[in-house]
Amino acid sequence: MKNEALVKDYLDRASARLKAVALLQREESWADVVRESQEVIELSLKALLRASGIEVPRIHDVSPVLEENVERLPRQIRPHLEKICGISRSLRRDRELAFYGSEDLTPGQFYRREDGQEALNSAKWVVGIVRKACRQKDL
Repeated sequence: MKNEALVKDYLDRASARLKAVALLQREESWADVVRESQEVIELSLKALLRASGIEVPRIHDVSPVLEENVERLPRQIRPHLEKICGISRSLRRDRELAFYGSEDLTPGQFYRREDGQEALNSAKWVVGIVRKACRQKDL
């Protein structure tokens, strides 16, 4: 069963978070841009799963679930699935590192403008394509 209000909520919150990420970008807080972009993508892809009637797992990278259920996804998403899953996997790896760092890595020194810009561009693209697919309801 699909909860259309929840799908809309996820997408609206993802869009609102893009505005917050734009502020982090202006502040040149690249590690935070990367981290928050991952969360935007995660929320968008979970909206896509819900809209497709697929149970949403409580994990940060849902790409395996998308790949396992490709037939249930909107047709316009399918040609982009490899790119979507690659983005999700890549930013999932950076999720904790960008936030916490490690003994040998300080996030504020490690992440660069290019990392932040790539993450934000990816987030904008994913939100756009998922929003369009959910709006068209070609499921």
